Amino acid sequence: MILTNWLRKSRRTAAALTLYNAVVRHARTPDFYLRLGVPDTVDGRFDMIALHVYLVLRRLGRADDEDKRFAQALFDAMFMDLDRNLREMGAGDLSIGRKVKGLAAAFYGRIQAYDAGLEAGDGALDEALRRNLFRKSKPASWQVAAMTAYLQGQVRASEAWETPRLRAGEVAFGPPPEGEGA
Repeated sequence: MILTNWLRKSRRTAAALTLYNAVVRHARTPDFYLRLGVPDTVDGRFDMIALHVYLVLRRLGRADDEDKRFAQALFDAMFMDLDRNLREMGAGDLSIGRKVKGLAAAFYGRIQAYDAGLEAGDGALDEALRRNLFRKSKPASWQVAAMTAYLQGQVRASEAWETPRLRAGEVAFGPPPEGEGA
């Protein structure tokens, strides 16, 4: 029984890492930064990864208990990677916990903002993206509108994502949106 649970958890962790790596590859698609105005900075990359992890967690959160356990494994994979990246960038051991805690709070804040923006309509999602994804940059209105449409479209598309495929480490995001800079 203990060995079976350990093997199941080990497989889940490996699949979550595979899925997380697929999310990161998509979030680093150059068009998001070069054409759509997301800042190509550590913060901008965090925000693009957070946006795409949000989409996957949102889908998994609407499913069964195994999917919810997998969602936790994906969250854990994300924050293990963030911890590793902070260490590679030279953060000291004593400050890592505080920094990871701050990133987790930022991630939860984005989840709330995106959920509220999707629910409210009336430009609320535009504002959530402008505040979180674009932060201090000055994106053109078409860039914000393109990213809003992208997020809304990915939410709709995610309803068709089969959770066994997600749990196998596979995800099918759509391409970055077209727009004025295309």
